[in-house]
Amino acid sequence: MLDFNAPEFVVVAIVALIVIGPKDLPKAMRFLGKWFGKARAVARQFRSGFDNMVREAELAELEKQWAAENARIMSEHPPAALPAPAPEAEVYHAGEDAPPVMVEQPMIAAETPGVSAPKPKRVRKPAAVAPVAETASVEAAPKSKPRTRKAPAADPAEAAAAAKPRARKPKAQPPAEAAE
Repeated sequence: MLDFNAPEFVVVAIVALIVIGPKDLPKAMRFLGKWFGKARAVARQFRSGFDNMVREAELAELEKQWAAENARIMSEHPPAALPAPAPEAEVYHAGEDAPPVMVEQPMIAAETPGVSAPKPKRVRKPAAVAPVAETASVEAAPKSKPRTRKAPAADPAEAAAAAKPRARKPKAQPPAEAAE
């Protein structure tokens, strides 16, 4: 392909500067850059299309080889005959209702070394029932009102006016005698 050395590139740049001129040289370089970019894109597209064609041809060849090998293996080892189906009387159908089979649970002896007896489950104590006098006093107590938030004001000036200024505590000043 084209190979430019540094001295050759300098000669081409000087000739382009003289022939095209310094005013139009940036436009010409931009024009050449666009054309080189388009040429590279076409070359890339051609190369990828060619690679796809080669890949498809290789896949078709591999499929033919696989089919031939598969046919050879199947001819050497024919499939075995399936066993005869069992008579209908011996076949168990899952839909039939049969009584469940009960099996006795094995007993674990406490004397068995390395095996401990299961721990008993913890049971919660029932909650104590409150005396009637306490419930009456609870019902008579005034209920507190649920707190709600005010919707924010749309105008910032209204929000500033609605806000309550906080009173600050005055700083403790040292006694006048201590200052003198």
